[in-house]
Amino acid sequence: MSWLRFCFTFAALKEIIKMRKITFLLALFTIVPIVAQKEYKIRTVAFYNLENLFDTINDTTKNDEFSPIMEMKANRSEVYWDKINKLGEVIDVLGKEKAKTSPAILGVAEIENKTVLEDLVKSDKLKKKRYGIIHFDSPDKRGIDVALLYQQRYFKPVHYEAVNPNIYAENKKIYTRDILLVSGYLDDELVHIIVNHWPSRRGGEAKSSPLREKAAYKVTQMIEKIRANDENAKIIIMGDFNDDPMNKSFKEVLQTKSNKIKVKEKDIYNPYEEMFEKGLNTTAYRDNLSLFDQILFTSPLLNKDGEKDFSSYKMFKSGIFNKRFLVQKKGRYKGYPYRSFSNGQYTGGYSDHYPVYLYLIKEKK
Repeated sequence: MSWLRFCFTFAALKEIIKMRKITFLLALFTIVPIVAQKEYKIRTVAFYNLENLFDTINDTTKNDEFSPIMEMKANRSEVYWDKINKLGEVIDVLGKEKAKTSPAILGVAEIENKTVLEDLVKSDKLKKKRYGIIHFDSPDKRGIDVALLYQQRYFKPVHYEAVNPNIYAENKKIYTRDILLVSGYLDDELVHIIVNHWPSRRGGEAKSSPLREKAAYKVTQMIEKIRANDENAKIIIMGDFNDDPMNKSFKEVLQTKSNKIKVKEKDIYNPYEEMFEKGLNTTAYRDNLSLFDQILFTSPLLNKDGEKDFSSYKMFKSGIFNKRFLVQKKGRYKGYPYRSFSNGQYTGGYSDHYPVYLYLIKEKK
């Protein structure tokens, strides 16, 4: 066969193959109907312990003089505004991976007052998002409070209140942080947010455990009160609980579940239990890793495996926001969250806790 004849034969063969491909594709489109892609709303709900976000002014009604920033001898103002801007940078990118915007709802802890939150939401990275603030001064002796920030275009609060656990130990009242309840409409859907910062482990885990169990019991009472008006209420419980997912406050008092299949009506699902079993953490202390920061929720928000009904908001994903820039790269606390303060000095970090988040997803109408 001549070279010219071979080239013509090969070209003809290619055309035949191409025509057969086209015929196959046309046949395929006649058999398989074209399905329009559904569009979804994705909203981020998150929690972040801001690590001693105190201002530089001494409040004589509180023990704020023991806060890290007040103990500094110089450059307090510079440190304060640097910390404000760094926290704003974290919140700005928190949730953008899927939701394309910062959290619609963000619970926060370890803040001194509403003023520091006003400074935070006006920081360069957050000021265009128009965050609203819900905050109450708690009876905590150091003045540490919880609060809720929300993007006003996505969330409309209709009710909020501060509830104190009223914890007593050895016939003495323990002045701890309030538990904050905020009910409102996420887009057009009613949700209830409970923000917590339970008593610390000062004095040891075993000795202090009953204090957190009492706080957990108060949460169960709050849930019952919500369900009295709506037995299928969508309730999100978030916070720095100072307990891991396997502790009694969760497993015995709140009776949380980690297996989606076993979650029944009125159960509370805790996605962070599985993360804890995998060795993940949100904070660390003396080489002990802990997953104290969590977001739990009631069964109406759970999307069980195999379900395809997203006509109302359901959980799409939960996670820990532990990006590389939030991790200490060297020194004594290498591998820990990149904290703001250590040994009376400002480290230039963000917080000694990682933020936690969940994505809620809903089909657009």
